[in-house]
Amino acid sequence: MPSTNIRLDNKVAIVTGASRGIGESIARAFAESGANVVLASRKIDGVTKVAESIGPSAHAVAAHTGRQGDCVTLVQAAIEKFGKVDILVNNAATNPYFGPMIDIDEGAWDKTFEVNVKGYYWLIRELVTHLRAREAAGSIVNVASVSGLIAAPAQGVYAMTKASIISMTKTLAYELAANSIRVNAIAPGFVDTRFAATILKNDMLLGEVLRMTPMNRYAQPNEIAGGALYLASDASSYVTGHTLVIDGGMTIA
Repeated sequence: MPSTNIRLDNKVAIVTGASRGIGESIARAFAESGANVVLASRKIDGVTKVAESIGPSAHAVAAHTGRQGDCVTLVQAAIEKFGKVDILVNNAATNPYFGPMIDIDEGAWDKTFEVNVKGYYWLIRELVTHLRAREAAGSIVNVASVSGLIAAPAQGVYAMTKASIISMTKTLAYELAANSIRVNAIAPGFVDTRFAATILKNDMLLGEVLRMTPMNRYAQPNEIAGGALYLASDASSYVTGHTLVIDGGMTIA
């Protein structure tokens, strides 16, 4: 029978964008639940500090997930360190433009899609190749956003990438089910991270966020980690293609 314990003992996970915020919280939650964790970030310094604070079950790797070669190298590095990979959390993201969608330049458009969509796909493809070679089950968790579910003024192209991730999650879940590879997503609302600081540190914009959120507050990163832990674990063994919304009620308001 599948376990109802939310544990990751004997599992190896890759978490991208793990130097701070949601990625760091997910990596810590996974390690506390028994996993060996490979933490990836574009710059090695920040992710190394997090890995060292976790201990020997964590390993830091520099990887720019907007580059296909770095995605290949990241999975290889995880296998070399821990012998296998069972879980992938695609969390690294970028949002270089804030303003009317119609005014975004091509460079910002391309950068957003390269990291937020292509990078997710490239890492999934590498992991799937590895899992199929092992004839092993696996779990993939893609970090999307409520902005992929609702209108997102001033963040339109970023929101498009998050909607793409939700669609990708559903299709890959369908295609990979026969390989016992589950693919799910989480869609956080507003979270207290540096990534969201442009909005949360602006009194007018923060007021609008709180007005839209029945719980009348934004989340802390560790409140998102629990959802990722559940979807990565065997406790969610019959869940695939799902997007778990963690938003304080924003999308029901």
